[in-house]
Amino acid sequence: MAKGYEEPVGGLHNVLAVGTTLKGTIETESDFRLDGRVEGEIFCKGKIVIGPKGSVNGNIRTVNAEIFGRMEGTIHASENLVLKAGADLKGDIFIQTLEIEPGVKLNGSCTMAGKEGAASQPVQQAVNQQKPTGK
Repeated sequence: MAKGYEEPVGGLHNVLAVGTTLKGTIETESDFRLDGRVEGEIFCKGKIVIGPKGSVNGNIRTVNAEIFGRMEGTIHASENLVLKAGADLKGDIFIQTLEIEPGVKLNGSCTMAGKEGAASQPVQQAVNQQKPTGK
């Protein structure tokens, strides 16, 4: 019997390990932990965690994010962004709520909006806008 598509279940997440570099676009339905390096776009329908050794040079569109490492680019988080001590963020953020611990480096602008605001564009809608239509 062939195995069909399985829906992600609670606790499932993706990991990009230390020493790994990915150039391109990442799209994930579940949580994503990044301890390596990404040069490109990340679309995450769950929570993205950029670990202390993780780095992103590109844009992120997600529901929730927690950053310990380095990020250069724009972040759109439709719910919550947490910047942990030691995080280094260069770029603009569009969020609903923001938590910043002491020791964070943040250079850029912050736009906060409610559920109806610019920060709340659904991740899937953003993914669809980025994909070629094939016409």
